[in-house]
Amino acid sequence: MAAKPAVKAKTPAKKAAATKTAPKAAAAPAKKASPKKAAVAKAPRPVATLALKAVFADVAAEQSLSKKQADALLAAMITAVTTHLKNGDRVRMAGLGILEVRTRDARMGRNPATGESIQIAASKKVAFRVAKELKEAV
Repeated sequence: MAAKPAVKAKTPAKKAAATKTAPKAAAAPAKKASPKKAAVAKAPRPVATLALKAVFADVAAEQSLSKKQADALLAAMITAVTTHLKNGDRVRMAGLGILEVRTRDARMGRNPATGESIQIAASKKVAFRVAKELKEAV
């Protein structure tokens, strides 16, 4: 005796009847976004790096100054801030933040190439603390 197949094939008439009686919501499952498209949508936009000279050019245009005057203001500001930081002063820029010199103690470190312990000398660094107004604005 020949064995009968376990699964019977549906006829086209039965398929059509089955789709007509099925609810519409169950007939088409919701499509998920492809991983490629999702990754493209979540990618952050490139961040523009703006030079301080460009910021001063914007200020010059807004205040009807020439670019030469704006460059002179920029140079004078950088010189003044550097001089005050060398003297150990803090420089507070209203609405922007505070620049100050902090000392770092000597410490032990590791050479990443060899794993050898090394002594790192004490140093000074310029630190910037953001103003509350700027934090809230961003």
